[in-house]
Amino acid sequence: MINDHHMYDKLINITDERNVMVNEDLMNHTYTRLGGKADFLVKPETYEQVQEIVKLANKEKIDFTLLGNGSNLIVKDGGIRGIVMNLQKLTQVKTNATTIVAQSGARIIDVSREALTKNLSGLEFACGIPGSVGGALFMNAGAYGGEVKDVLESTIVVDREGNQLTLKAEELDLDYRTSNIPDRGYIVLEATFSLENGNYEAIKAIMDDLTYKRESKQPLEYPSCGSVFKRPPGYFAGKLIQDSDLQGKQIGGAQVSLKHAGFIVNKDKATASEYIDLIHYVQATVKEKFDVNLEREVKIIGEDPN
Repeated sequence: MINDHHMYDKLINITDERNVMVNEDLMNHTYTRLGGKADFLVKPETYEQVQEIVKLANKEKIDFTLLGNGSNLIVKDGGIRGIVMNLQKLTQVKTNATTIVAQSGARIIDVSREALTKNLSGLEFACGIPGSVGGALFMNAGAYGGEVKDVLESTIVVDREGNQLTLKAEELDLDYRTSNIPDRGYIVLEATFSLENGNYEAIKAIMDDLTYKRESKQPLEYPSCGSVFKRPPGYFAGKLIQDSDLQGKQIGGAQVSLKHAGFIVNKDKATASEYIDLIHYVQATVKEKFDVNLEREVKIIGEDPN
């Protein structure tokens, strides 16, 4: 990259030295424990800093990538050029009557737990989703019959030019595991969830049941990106993979989970290339055997290794 020191000085001027990392290994910041290095990894602490970093990237004509908390993501082995932004320092969660306002770096699990402590119902489905609030909006995260779309009231975002906008939920085109956030280049700063008064014991019973289902069925003992594929219409991805005799299939250190076929785990120091090759192998095998196209739910970003 041209003039590393120039860019570093500009970034620490916006935030500070604690929040700017140079040539940082992204495998330390993703759930899969995969990925090469970022030229600059920056962790803003305020909404204004987010805006300033976006404006700086535009002014300097430098590549800019939002990482989220790295849960539903594969970063390629060549890493990511330019500025990578992580919002894990924006984690404030506030409750007001039946409304919860959560910053984008907060984990959606923690927001569901906050709802429980305030006897609020509607976010029970999120008690096992590992992603951040921003990531949950980005892909309209859902589980066990519930989704973000059901409870989201509004959001504050930063657009590609660095402007701050307040949008109603219906302006995000939320649908099954999609929204218009990636297409429009929005960076979610916070979300407002509209919930209903409920009974603590009843809410907790649902969350306990969903947590048990998740822990008993999902391979949480290995790094993974969660559910790799979207559910194809009329089928279950995990069942198709299982019926294709792919459980246990391994490429390098990446393996189709023996516990849940819809997961690919980093069993033994896998590279991102091995993980991605295994995704393609599963897609090709299921297509050949059942003529069903498995669409990825996980996002792949970054560059191939040299």
